Amino acid sequence: MGTTVGGGRAVPRYVQIADEIIQQIRAGVLKPGDMVPSESELVERYGVSGGTIRKAMAEVRASGLVDTRHGKGSIVKDRPPVRLRSSDRFRASHRRAGKAAYLAESAQSGATAKVSVLYIGPMEAPEEIADRLHVPAGTQVLARRRLYFRNGVPVETASSYLPWDVVKDIPELFAKNPGPGGIYARLEDDGHTFAEFVETLTARPASKAEASELALSPGAPVVHLIRNAVTEAGRVVEVCDTLMAADQFVFEYRIPAAD
Repeated sequence: MGTTVGGGRAVPRYVQIADEIIQQIRAGVLKPGDMVPSESELVERYGVSGGTIRKAMAEVRASGLVDTRHGKGSIVKDRPPVRLRSSDRFRASHRRAGKAAYLAESAQSGATAKVSVLYIGPMEAPEEIADRLHVPAGTQVLARRRLYFRNGVPVETASSYLPWDVVKDIPELFAKNPGPGGIYARLEDDGHTFAEFVETLTARPASKAEASELALSPGAPVVHLIRNAVTEAGRVVEVCDTLMAADQFVFEYRIPAAD
């Protein structure tokens, strides 16, 4: 049975149970490192079947708040608090101060940031990336793939794709550390002044490989963000394909109200 809510729609019992467990975690009743009560304990507590509890725990795992270990049950994650992902992170003043976007926003939230470079080098542009760069699929581009950490926890992967004719004469873009202000600062140094950044976001469950890379439970929610960096000349000089642990980010955007 479920509880009837506005409009006469019943909320399934397993959803109610999952919501209660999630609220206990967020309120600190269940603390990082604590074991979530076992299936048998939850069956006895809520007076429901084991199948209902298993469906409830699937919802809890999808929240990204617990790790499930075979033979040991579910453990509350020691995850850092949510940090703001703001449109202000691309302000030119940050680049002039020598801060790349990720490091700038991490510093503002008081977090310790780390970036691990996984790959830098040429590759053939996948179809969607090529479309965004306005080049034929398979065209050679420079790829830069990174894994970002906050307070020692992986929270984000990002792959940048840049047109080869733009980057071939900017040696810093082939280095692990492109220098103060990051790759956008180096592009601006080379005369590519930015006009806007266009982002597309979608939410979905993580694949098995993605969950492993970001230390998430299988099927945990992630946010997939793809960004075009557009210059004043109207050219897209970078496409950044990013995957973020959904429980680590709040998004805030300023939207002009006038023309």
